[in-house]
Amino acid sequence: PPPPPPPELRADPRPFRPWFPWLTPAIVAANIAVFVVTMYVNDCPDHSESCILKGIGRFSFQPMKQNPLLGPSANTLEKMGALEVNKVIRDHQGWRLFTCMWLHAGVFHLLANMLSLIFIGIRLEQEFGFVRIGLLYLISGFGGSLLSALFVQTSISVGASGALFGLLGAMLSELITNWTIYSNKLAALLTLVIITVINLAVGILPHVDNFAHIGGFVSGFCLGFVFLIRPQYRWVSQRNVPLGYRTGPVRKHKVYQYILWLIAAIVLITGFTVGLIMLFRGYSPNDHCSWCHYMSCVPTSLWHCNKTSNVYCLVSQTGNQYNLTCEGNGRFRTYMLPNASDTQIQGLCMQLCI
Repeated sequence: PPPPPPPELRADPRPFRPWFPWLTPAIVAANIAVFVVTMYVNDCPDHSESCILKGIGRFSFQPMKQNPLLGPSANTLEKMGALEVNKVIRDHQGWRLFTCMWLHAGVFHLLANMLSLIFIGIRLEQEFGFVRIGLLYLISGFGGSLLSALFVQTSISVGASGALFGLLGAMLSELITNWTIYSNKLAALLTLVIITVINLAVGILPHVDNFAHIGGFVSGFCLGFVFLIRPQYRWVSQRNVPLGYRTGPVRKHKVYQYILWLIAAIVLITGFTVGLIMLFRGYSPNDHCSWCHYMSCVPTSLWHCNKTSNVYCLVSQTGNQYNLTCEGNGRFRTYMLPNASDTQIQGLCMQLCI
C-alpha cells in the first residue's frame, strides 16, 4: 500500500463545510412583513368598537372573543389568501395552497412558528444550502396545505406549520439516509422521534390544523431522502488526497441510499398527483373514513371538536341591513353592508360565532 500522505495533503477532517444561512432569516422577515400588511388591511377600528391596543390605529387587533391570538379577522385572512376549500375548488384559486403558508392568525401564532423556523431552518441551511432547504420548505408547505384541504373543508387554514413540520420530517429522513456518517446515531434518532411525537400530539387539540402538520411532515420526510442525501465520508475524503495515495475506488453513495431515494420520489409524486385529483374533483376523504377526524382533534371533557356546528348563521336582509344570528351560540347582530358578498357575510358569521 502507498505510504500515508503528508499532513498538508491529507483530507480535510471536516469535509462538509457550512453554508451561510441567509434564506431562513429572509423567510422570517417575509412572514413578519406579510403579517404587518395583513393587520393594515384588517383595519380593526373601521369594523369594530372593541379593538385591542387602539393606540396603534388600524394595526390594532381584533377583540379577544373573535381572535384570541392577537390578530386579524377571519374575513381579512381570507382576503389575503387563506386556504378556503370552496375558493380553491369552485373559484379555481389553487394559489391559496401556497399563499396560506405565509399568513398567520395572530402574534402568538407568528412568534411560535418563526422561533421554530429559526431553530430548525438555520441549522439545515448551514448544512445543505439555501436551494435545497428553500425547495424543501415550499414543497412541504404545499403538501401540508393539500392534506388540510382534503380533510378540513369547513373553515379556513393559515400558517407555516406544514412547512416547519416538513423541515422536521426532513431532519429525520436525513439522519436515516446518511446513517453511516453520524456518531451517536441512536440518541439523535430517539430525540427526533420524541420531538416529532410531542409536536404531532399537540395537534389533537381543538383549533389546531393537525392535517397540515401531518401532510407537511410526510412530504418533508420523503423530500429528505431526495434532497438531503450525502456522499460517503470516505468518498469525500479520498477526493482531497493525491492520486498516488488513493487506495482504490469508493462509491459516492451506498446502495440503500439510492433505494430510499427512488421509493421516496415515487411516494411523493404519487401522493401529490392523487391528492390534487381528489381535491379538484371535490372528493372528501372524510366521507369514507369515519375515524380520520381524530387525527386532528380528540374530544375530551374539557373541549369539543365539532367545528362546523358553530359557524352557521341565519341571515335576513332588509335593503343594506343584514341581520345575522349564529346557530351555535345564539348571538345576534345587525350590519349595514352595501352590496355585501357571500365572503363578507361568511366572515362576519365566523366572527359572530367565535
